[in-house]
Amino acid sequence: MQKHQKIAVVGSGLVGSLLAIYLRKQGHTVHVYDRSPDIRNITLSGRSINLAMSDRGWKALELAGIYDEVRAIAIPMDKRAVHVGSDVNFQHYGMNGESIYSLSRGLLNQKMIDLAESAGAEFFFEQKVWDVTLPEATLHIGETERGEWSDHKYDLVFGADGAFSRVRHRMQRQSMFDYSQEFLNTGYKELNIPANADGSHKLDKNSLHIWPRGHYMLIALPNLDGSFTCTLFMPFEGENSFESLTDRESVEAFFEKNLPDTIDVIPKLAEDFFKNPTSTLVTMKCYPWTYKDKVALIGDACHAIVPFYGHGMNAGFEDITVLYNLMVEHGDDWNLIFSEYEKSRKPDADAIAELSYRNFTEMSTKTADEMFILQKKIEKRFSEKYPDKWLPLYSRVTFSHRPYSEALSIGDRQKAIMDEIMRMPEIKSNWDSDDVEQRMLELLRVDSGY
Repeated sequence: MQKHQKIAVVGSGLVGSLLAIYLRKQGHTVHVYDRSPDIRNITLSGRSINLAMSDRGWKALELAGIYDEVRAIAIPMDKRAVHVGSDVNFQHYGMNGESIYSLSRGLLNQKMIDLAESAGAEFFFEQKVWDVTLPEATLHIGETERGEWSDHKYDLVFGADGAFSRVRHRMQRQSMFDYSQEFLNTGYKELNIPANADGSHKLDKNSLHIWPRGHYMLIALPNLDGSFTCTLFMPFEGENSFESLTDRESVEAFFEKNLPDTIDVIPKLAEDFFKNPTSTLVTMKCYPWTYKDKVALIGDACHAIVPFYGHGMNAGFEDITVLYNLMVEHGDDWNLIFSEYEKSRKPDADAIAELSYRNFTEMSTKTADEMFILQKKIEKRFSEKYPDKWLPLYSRVTFSHRPYSEALSIGDRQKAIMDEIMRMPEIKSNWDSDDVEQRMLELLRVDSGY
């Protein structure tokens, strides 16, 4: 157990709430501040992409002792359901029936705040943190940025306040602070597939549904009440873009032409389309993540990523696992804890940012490509026969706890090998032959990294 500290966490989202639980485990006084109202008192809708919890996230919840409470509101998805024309092709995740789990972001956030309060954390909602005095770990809170502020001094402050963090904003004004943000020219909008009259799901409930269409795509993830939360990802401008869909007629015509099998299952299509905001997608990187032994950033506040690998939450939760292990190892040496935390996590945060960016192409284009599907079959067959020699990239990211940076590096080498394999003559008919297997073994031997 560490020496007792008075700690502020800025941000009551998923990462902030879980961090509060971990800090309480170590016996600290924990105050969580958020500029928004208590999410438990508001109706949820409008701008959420359902979450996909995988092994890294579950590990963090298990270590916190709250696995069972969260598992009770999660739906396993063991496969992708890829909708092309009138066909639905199922592509299974993992090697042994592993699943990722669909969770409503709002429902999970409500649950996490309840659990953090039960653990003894105190929450202060509608409290706007405008600035932080870094050397003194003091928050400055007020109604407006230019109005009167009250000062709240702590021993440590954690910024868990997302991609547009106020805590990071203060840290950025130091010398030698690196910062970049990059917006995609693709945005997203939430739509909804309601439950059947009897409460059952209109589509397969244990699948992540994808309608891949190249530059745009629709996805749908199941909810406990029988509905699906859908997310339409599209360019902001150009043909087949948000800019081109200006009224009910253009929206309905677009879906009729390009996503005809969704018309019947999204009854309030145009209503949802114009009611829900069009939101942006950003990758944000910065360094350092900490200030001496006083202030640290965590989750999206230091490494916001696009959602196409479903790892924003999982990566944020893994930050906490790493931080907690360092707290246990180094006791009260917060300088060392913070230094080791940022050094160990930065390469992995950069790696999952890159992997997430790339995965848009896989989801929106390749999942419907017959050669890509064949490649996945070859990899699966080889991995089942030689599990010590080949773990596919998706499994390495989603169903393991190995570093993201390792997954990126090995994934790139595996891609080079598979590019060679897919160029073999008659690969479509010989994909499961000894020749293909022996060629893969040979290429692995040549790759000295294995």
